This record gives sequence, C-alpha cells and structure tokens, in this order.
Amino acid sequence: MSNGTPLEKLVIGTRGSPLALAQANEVRNKILSSNDLDPDQVEIEVIKTSGDKFLNTSLSKIGGKGLFTKEIQQALIDKRIDIAVHSMKDVETELPEKLVISTILEREDVRDSFISRKYSSIAELPMGSVVGTSSLRRKAQLLNKRNDLEVVEFRGNVQKRLEKLDKNVAVATFLATAGLNRLGLEKLINPISTDEMLPAVAQGAIGIEHLYSDKIEEILAPLNDSVSKKRVEAERAFLRELDGSCRTPIGGLAQKNNEEFKFMGEIISADGKEKIHDVWQGDWAMSEEIGREAGREIKSRGGKNFFQ
Repeated sequence: MSNGTPLEKLVIGTRGSPLALAQANEVRNKILSSNDLDPDQVEIEVIKTSGDKFLNTSLSKIGGKGLFTKEIQQALIDKRIDIAVHSMKDVETELPEKLVISTILEREDVRDSFISRKYSSIAELPMGSVVGTSSLRRKAQLLNKRNDLEVVEFRGNVQKRLEKLDKNVAVATFLATAGLNRLGLEKLINPISTDEMLPAVAQGAIGIEHLYSDKIEEILAPLNDSVSKKRVEAERAFLRELDGSCRTPIGGLAQKNNEEFKFMGEIISADGKEKIHDVWQGDWAMSEEIGREAGREIKSRGGKNFFQ
C-alpha cells in the first residue's frame, strides 16, 4: 500500500469538489463499517484535476472526460494513493494499463433534474428562454425538443450554478439528481423522465479504481453492487463502441427487470436537429454484449459524418 501494508493505511484519492468529497466519504464510511479497520487507517487525499482548473471553458474544447480522472489515475500508478473514487460518468471507457475498476456502489437515481427559480419544466419555458448547461448531451437533447431556446455555457459546482440563475445568466439549468441527493439538496430535486431526457452513460454510479491487488479487492468486495456493476458495464460497452467522450452527445441507460434486460441508447447531433434513438431487449446474462451491439448498430446508422 502507499504507506506500508494494507492494515497500516488505505489512502483514497478524489477530486476536491463538495460532491466528490461526499462520495469519497461515503466510500470511506462503507470501508470502515465492513472491514476491521480504525478510522485513522483510512484517509482521503484531494487531488486537483485539469477539469477543476478550467471552470469557464467547455469540457469538449479542452479534452473531454479524462480531464477529471487522469491526475488521480497517475497518483494510483505512482502508488501515492491506493484507491480512487470516481463519478463513473466522468471515466473514459479505456483505462490506463494496470488499473481496474473492481467496485461499483449501489447506483443512485439516474435522472437529470430541471432547475429553475421561475419554471417547473422544460415545457413551461417561454419561447427564446436562455438555458445554461455545460453538457453537450443535455444541450442537444434540449434543442431536439425546443429549437427556440438559447443555450449558454454553465459550469461550476451546484452553488455557483444557482448563483448564475439568481443573476439571470439563464432561467434554467440541469443537475444530476444523484448529486443533489448525495449533497443533501433534496429540495432542489425535480426529476425529468428518462423517456424525455436519457441520462449520460453511468450517471448516478460511483466507481472505485485501483492497481490490481487481491488485498484491496477483498477490502472493497462488500461495497460492490453486482446489478449496478453490470448495468454500468453494459452502458460503458455501448459508449466504447461509439468512441464516446464529452465531445459527442450520447445517452444510454441499462435496466434490469427480473432476468430481462432493457437498453435505451441514443446519439444526437450537436444542434439537436438529428437524433437516432432505439431500445434493445434481451437476457440479463447477455447485458454487456447487448450494450456493445447497441453501440455498433447506432454507430452504423449514424455514419461517419454524424460524429464529425
């Protein structure tokens, strides 16, 4: 381990945002409650990522998903930390060599929430309203429904975004319902149906990444939710086939109903004018293969030009 044997110290690496820290503390508490460790044996180390340094620029313009993970992954490779806690929607589908994501916690609510001081839904927005979001997916989905709206760049933590609403930078924005739950901001939750706005791949899921180690996997095993893990793996298989990053508007959601598996996937042009959406169903045991097949099919239907 970073500071000796596993029983001496376990160092958790995370971003420093309020949400990232809430997630890291949730993981720490679960590790302590399911293993015979003292609180001072599990510590959290904050690592500043590129994504935290450029808060006024669209992620798609400065490098996409890896901006929130690469410095943390390097700390794992350098053995400065033992495990990394990630929002899985921020993790690229190809991991650096030697790193594994062995553990996915039980998944939170996958839906986006509509946030506005004046209106309660997308349908209520007056023509020409200004909506703020830094997500290409949300922007494309919104314009696909309402091409009369204006969308402006909107990054920063929850508090910063609410301040922008108060200053009338925009009349509405979107936040992940899972993040609001984890931050104790239930009063802001106003979920949008997944039929109306398909979430980002792996939205609402916390993953734990580390160098391969039997001892770490043993410590983390009680935290893993097998259903959540299979759902996330199916969605990431879909995304991998599409070579998806923050630069392409993509939505995907895997669901389990008894032993039946349902996958919804879509790609949308950045201006919202074109959308390819479909639903795949099959056996739960084949979930990852179905996700992969969905990605291949959508990609072939979109053609090369769709992703330019």
